[in-house]
Amino acid sequence: MKRLHAGLPVLFLYVASLGAADPGGRIREVIENSPAGRAFWGIQVVDLDSGRTVFEMNPNRLFTPASNTKLFSTALGLIRLGPDYRFPTLVTAAAPVSATGVVNGDLVLVGGGDPNLSGRAVPYRMGSNSQENSLQAIEDLAGQLWARGLREVRGAIAGDDSRYIWEPYPEGWAADDGIWDYGAAVSALALNDNVLSLTITPGARAGTAAAVTLSPPVEFYHIDNRVRTVSGGAAKLTVDRLPGSEVVRVWGSVPAGSQARTVLLGIHEPALYAAVALRDSLIRRGVTVRGPAVARHAYPNQFESLETAPPAAAPAGVELARRESAPLAEDLRITNKVSQNLHAEMVLRAVARARRNIGSRQAGLLELADFLKEVGIEKSEYEFNDGSGLSRMNLVSPAAVVKLLRYLYASPQRDLWMGLLPVAGEDGTLNARFKGTAGAGRIRAKTGTIAHVNALSGYAETNSGRRLAFAILVNNSGVPNSEVRSAIDKIGSLIVE
Repeated sequence: MKRLHAGLPVLFLYVASLGAADPGGRIREVIENSPAGRAFWGIQVVDLDSGRTVFEMNPNRLFTPASNTKLFSTALGLIRLGPDYRFPTLVTAAAPVSATGVVNGDLVLVGGGDPNLSGRAVPYRMGSNSQENSLQAIEDLAGQLWARGLREVRGAIAGDDSRYIWEPYPEGWAADDGIWDYGAAVSALALNDNVLSLTITPGARAGTAAAVTLSPPVEFYHIDNRVRTVSGGAAKLTVDRLPGSEVVRVWGSVPAGSQARTVLLGIHEPALYAAVALRDSLIRRGVTVRGPAVARHAYPNQFESLETAPPAAAPAGVELARRESAPLAEDLRITNKVSQNLHAEMVLRAVARARRNIGSRQAGLLELADFLKEVGIEKSEYEFNDGSGLSRMNLVSPAAVVKLLRYLYASPQRDLWMGLLPVAGEDGTLNARFKGTAGAGRIRAKTGTIAHVNALSGYAETNSGRRLAFAILVNNSGVPNSEVRSAIDKIGSLIVE
């Protein structure tokens, strides 16, 4: 039998009234017999009615939580902002549209922090994503401007994301995270989740160049396409963009007659990208735009403190168009169901702006610390550097996660909060997990995955109708994620029996 965590304190507690004859022994057996048995496991399971601990292993040790971090940032948003909070996106100018349809000067697209300036279905619908009708929000704003009589802009189209401080990549993110959709730059102006789809289609015959297209069809990145079509074999492709570069390099080969392949790329300058998209939309409608697309940021060195600030002034200028977001609760549901990193980062900054008058990561983390103190979680139980969990520097104990879950369960927001989480075997990131097991439909929980880290924390309803809060955090696993998830899911099913 394998030794488990030699040299580390491991504690197992058992409550006889909650099911199996020896749940602690069965959970330990799952771990010991798993290829992930040599990983570092942290577990706590607590009965929500009695407050008694059902099982725990290393509950007070610190673990990298991956996307279990989103439990903390979305709880913060729900409690501090309320479920009905909304984000406005404005288009302004220094003066109204003239009688002849002219704006003398710049037209400014002002980001208000709406995470869903995309085609994603709101409320959440399984399978919907931001790539469907991805320019819908921009087309709506452009349509309002046309209806107002706008026919000429004599200045630039400016994308203004200064509501949040320009800190696009939090501390602890990897250098290449920003290339991909999951690491898209954080901004108060986020069009289509700050993501582009790049599709590579084989040429008509071997020896010809493959076609590379971007969606939405906004001319923003330059494509260096060196992909050739070959007669057979497997596709061999590499996609890369240097940090800060506007050149996407694609090279390799694809077999003739094979299916097109699509990758999702993160946008490094979201405010500029949104301005380019609005400019293109206006021109397509027949509006003459004299100036270029530009970005306006609020840089950290412009402020005495990134932790708190005097109340900010309202956006300058005359409002010409407006789009209101859905209620915050709908986005928190999307954030947790699909584990949307950008949205989690945006809600952290939204709380900071609302509570401390400055939309910085630092202010958001300080507000999170104050909230967790109210929950009863000590500073020694966590270390957060972002709101999404992509930071490899985040740490939290299983006991702290369970404290948060118990706090929300006892709050007036209980039903709404629990409805934000994926349901085992039914939707979100748990759609394909627990099917045909005891956990299907009985577990609502947040997943978490980065390199060598897997997590699952949330709520479970036992066969006898008892409700449990649980946290399962696994670090330092050197086996495929599927092996770790398999063990986690077996444990999840055990605790509902």
